[in-house]
Amino acid sequence: MWMIIFFALPLLGVGYAAWHVWQILPWSPLWKCGVLAVGLLAFACIILNFSGTLERLPLNVASMLYDFGNSFLMILLYLVMLFLLLDFGRLVHLVPKDWLTHNGTASLAILAFMVVVFAYGNIHYHNKIRQPLELTTAKTLSKPVRMVMMSDLHLGYHNRLAEFRKWVDLINAEQPDLILIGGDIIDISVRPLIEENMAAEFRRLKAPVYACLGNHEYYSGEPRAQQFYHEAGIHLLRDTCVTVGDVSIIGRDDRTNPHRKSVAELSRMADHTKYTILLDHQPYHLDRTQHAGIDFQFSGHTHYGQVWPISWITDRVYECAFGPYQRGNTRYYVSSGIGIWGGKFRIGTRSEYVVATLSNE
Repeated sequence: MWMIIFFALPLLGVGYAAWHVWQILPWSPLWKCGVLAVGLLAFACIILNFSGTLERLPLNVASMLYDFGNSFLMILLYLVMLFLLLDFGRLVHLVPKDWLTHNGTASLAILAFMVVVFAYGNIHYHNKIRQPLELTTAKTLSKPVRMVMMSDLHLGYHNRLAEFRKWVDLINAEQPDLILIGGDIIDISVRPLIEENMAAEFRRLKAPVYACLGNHEYYSGEPRAQQFYHEAGIHLLRDTCVTVGDVSIIGRDDRTNPHRKSVAELSRMADHTKYTILLDHQPYHLDRTQHAGIDFQFSGHTHYGQVWPISWITDRVYECAFGPYQRGNTRYYVSSGIGIWGGKFRIGTRSEYVVATLSNE
């Protein structure tokens, strides 16, 4: 059902945008058909990306098709919103009717708007924000603990080795004691990570890495994802708990697994004389973490919508869709992610990594 909706809505958007493009372009039908053919090709790439075909194509070709199709989804969203706004303006007589028909000036204005918005979105995506976070505790610490936390790397066909190498350099520059990853290291396939030997790049990190699974690890094939974690030297916490120095880290399996343990069950595994951290990819039911006596929860998954106005939707779906939050004595941070799914655009949101310092009160 969800897959039908996922493809039906873009298809409706393609039809609506295509009709407007046909109306507004001051070109011959042949040239208009060429423009619409590019849009239909991009939509076909979206379907291709979810069909498993990319696995059988050369890596560079697969990456190009992935970026082309999934970037089109976001471009389509903004085209539809823009044409809806213009249609509304025409209905209330703020936009002349002929402005939307065979108008070269309007066509250039729309093209310039889209180029500026998505050029900004791409530049903003590549600008990784360093988010400091101060955590305090009354529990005994032998020394302050410095942790780099990140989520939603989505390494694969679009976030390739060269991109990930830059992230590793950013993390190592922080000289952390621990690195915590809140799921979705892998995008939709483990294949690009294996072919580019990203496991070796993970092993270049200069601190122990602990991570939980995300929903995309299940999409990519959870057994293969686990094998990659092992080869990369990542300590996978899947409904398990480990004590590292003065910190007790709980990693919860993703919500995709209906049989995962509850937060209460996992909390009973932890040494609560230590500062307890829960890694749970999807930030649902935050009250359960509070009731379980967890000190801090780190999550991701939401991407904060990636592009505005989808962030408005995530704000209504989640109790906390982005940033720091507190319930009673439990603190939370929901990250918008260092990587991204789909096109490399951040509009009204950001790509980030968290640098947390845990110290005594």
